[in-house]
Amino acid sequence: MFHRFLKLILAALIIIAGIWQIWESYIGNGIFLILLSAIPIFLYYKNEFILLAFLKLRKQDFPGAQKWLSYIKNPETALVRKQQGYFNYLHGIMLSQTNLIQAEKYFKKAIELGLNMDMDLAVAKLNLAGVALTRRRKLEATTLLNEAKKLDKQNMLKEQITMMKEQLKKI
Repeated sequence: MFHRFLKLILAALIIIAGIWQIWESYIGNGIFLILLSAIPIFLYYKNEFILLAFLKLRKQDFPGAQKWLSYIKNPETALVRKQQGYFNYLHGIMLSQTNLIQAEKYFKKAIELGLNMDMDLAVAKLNLAGVALTRRRKLEATTLLNEAKKLDKQNMLKEQITMMKEQLKKI
């Protein structure tokens, strides 16, 4: 994994090489190099290991996702703030199957650092509501469920939210 600033330096060097190629009348090579510089710029904002972990999670391969996330040694310095949020979000999803206390810490940190998509934020708040529900914190679970419902614009989590609200009524 390249450090995030090395990715920008690499992109700048590729752009400079592209401009030099255009200057030397090799316009095709220059355009190709300038377009090629989009890859390190994209990977600056979207970490490659987090993307690969998302692909593994889509296939329900938790050990594979954990393997890809383990390649990120120091997330505070190697990742941008939003990437740190997704790093914690992915850890929270994986730990929600086994260790709810640890998962709660990761989800809270992910929400604090920020997530780009409302759906991811809704899932994190829904999981936090589930943790609060198991710990008998009804008020916190209710507020988190209401926030998750507001964030779920496509009604993909509608069934889970209604099921949790029914469980809240039983407490």
